[in-house]
Amino acid sequence: MKTPDFKTRAEELESAVVAWRRHLHAFPELSFDEVKTSDYIAAALSEMGCENVAVGTRGRPTGVIADIAGALPGRRVALRADIDALPVAEETGLPFSSQRPGVMHACGHDGHMAMLLGAARMLCEARTQLRGSVRLIFQPSEESADFVQGARAVVEDGRALDGVDAIFGAHLWSPLPSGVLGWRAGPMMACSDSWTVKLRGQGGHGASPHQTHDPTVAAAQLICALQTFVSRELDPQKSAVLSTGVMKAGGAFNVIPSEAELTGTARSFEPQISRDCEAFIRRMAENIGAAFRCTAELDYRRNLPPTVNDAEMARLGAETGRGIFGADMVREVPPTMGGEDFSFYLEKIPGAFFFIGCGDAAKGTDWPHHHCKFTIDESQLCKGAAFEAACAWAFLNQ
Repeated sequence: MKTPDFKTRAEELESAVVAWRRHLHAFPELSFDEVKTSDYIAAALSEMGCENVAVGTRGRPTGVIADIAGALPGRRVALRADIDALPVAEETGLPFSSQRPGVMHACGHDGHMAMLLGAARMLCEARTQLRGSVRLIFQPSEESADFVQGARAVVEDGRALDGVDAIFGAHLWSPLPSGVLGWRAGPMMACSDSWTVKLRGQGGHGASPHQTHDPTVAAAQLICALQTFVSRELDPQKSAVLSTGVMKAGGAFNVIPSEAELTGTARSFEPQISRDCEAFIRRMAENIGAAFRCTAELDYRRNLPPTVNDAEMARLGAETGRGIFGADMVREVPPTMGGEDFSFYLEKIPGAFFFIGCGDAAKGTDWPHHHCKFTIDESQLCKGAAFEAACAWAFLNQ
């Protein structure tokens, strides 16, 4: 069956896709608070003629799933976009800047929603030729990796992946030049672990350190020692990151505290490295603490597994992308230490996650993700919408 010309149709829908993005950008909502965002998406999907439009995720009133049923029998494929914003005060100066103080779409999720709405519109229009069905997942709470991950909640809810044979997702990516589609088979993004070490000693007067067991000295030594995990514990042909982001201790200049606390993150692409890292932190914390007459307690949490693309699905997406972005603009990219809860879907079913380059210094779209001046190159939205629709079509017609 001939594939619809999604690229041309997406270009015709550009004004609608951009309008969706700008509305969603102006009214951002934080993780699991995306109530109006969800209602807006559900209304748009219902107007297009999508079936089974449902709002809510595991008892929370946010997130949307819907179906596009084809006229021909076949398999079911899912397309996913994340919908939450960040607690960032926007400084872009855009005429459609956030209307909610201290909340901003600073990671491209406004664009992700607009792209998936565009893909949904095109697939609805082509449903008389569509084999099988497409499940649309507008997922809440991607940014909340340290408390309740939206993808985990969607998976546990059970409805979104019911009967789904494969899943595709894409992320607008400012480190990649505009117009480039980034892909790879295997690990695409790292796991995201968090850890906290509490060192407890014996406090006292700052002028009498000999009467104390100073946990701040132990903490300082531990920070330095943790850097040896990558340089001395890890196979040099493998990758990991172990960073300390927070140190808390004391509250007065002349008091040695009785407790110090360190918090950080660990990133890797392999579960065994994650386990080795936990064991290393525990060993270092307990032994360095003991050396300074302190006790140590470790709380290690595996928030997100690594995002590992199915090789066949990744290659299908890359081949499909050549027709949308151009053969010379589809490039295999190295994995990144950033984390993504799309990984929870890939633990359940085959699929692939892609980067859509939106970095253009001339347009001011090369700011880092999560920056107060982050924005996207809107010219890539139509390509993203066409790519997602074409991936679904290609899978269903394999």
